[in-house]
Amino acid sequence: MPPTLRNGKICYLEIPALDIALSAEFYRRVFGWNIRRRNDGSTAFDDGVGEVSGTWVVGRPAATTPGLLLYVMVESVAATVDAVVANGGEIVQPIGGDAPEITARFRDPAGNVIGLYQEPK
Repeated sequence: MPPTLRNGKICYLEIPALDIALSAEFYRRVFGWNIRRRNDGSTAFDDGVGEVSGTWVVGRPAATTPGLLLYVMVESVAATVDAVVANGGEIVQPIGGDAPEITARFRDPAGNVIGLYQEPK
């Protein structure tokens, strides 16, 4: 299915990276994002449901402290925390920091802080 095309939808992200290949592999392993090469040779991604796409960019400072904070929806925050750590990320806010919401925050290989969110069952 094509992505939802609606006014106001978040559709594209540029994520700062130190090493694009390392960041792409991290997000592929942790979230299952589809990594692809564009015609110009740059690396792009599509999220796990094909609704948001983007790329990694070098030469831009990482979002190391939350201002605008992006959250990625996951089936299990606990399992994703384990995957983040196993793939070189760091947990900066463990599960429970936003209780009763099921969230955590991590730092990716470039230093960006990103949130994890699990929909309550």
